[in-house]
Amino acid sequence: MLKFRFIEKIPPPLRNRYILTTVMFLVWIILLDSNNLLARIKDMRELKSLKNDREYYTNKIESDRIKLRELKTDNNNLEKFAREQYLMKKSDEDLYIVLTPSEDRKISRRNN
Repeated sequence: MLKFRFIEKIPPPLRNRYILTTVMFLVWIILLDSNNLLARIKDMRELKSLKNDREYYTNKIESDRIKLRELKTDNNNLEKFAREQYLMKKSDEDLYIVLTPSEDRKISRRNN
């Protein structure tokens, strides 16, 4: 008797076994399956992020190849690079380093 009262409270369209099966199937596909809709959306976002990273690194590699080719072929470029990146100087020169406030903060953070 109690079982039938519970069924009577369910709206008639949801008592239909085909609709009930369809609803259960949709819940399974959207939430419970190992390849569910939520996981697929997350994977698609991650794939997009990885493609953007790949493009960035490909461009970075290409620009580094160009710089390396320039450094290997021209001694003037090699000297310029050494002076700018490694603060190298000739023996008869004086070297002055001017830091912007943001660079000064970075250096002070590293020393602490």
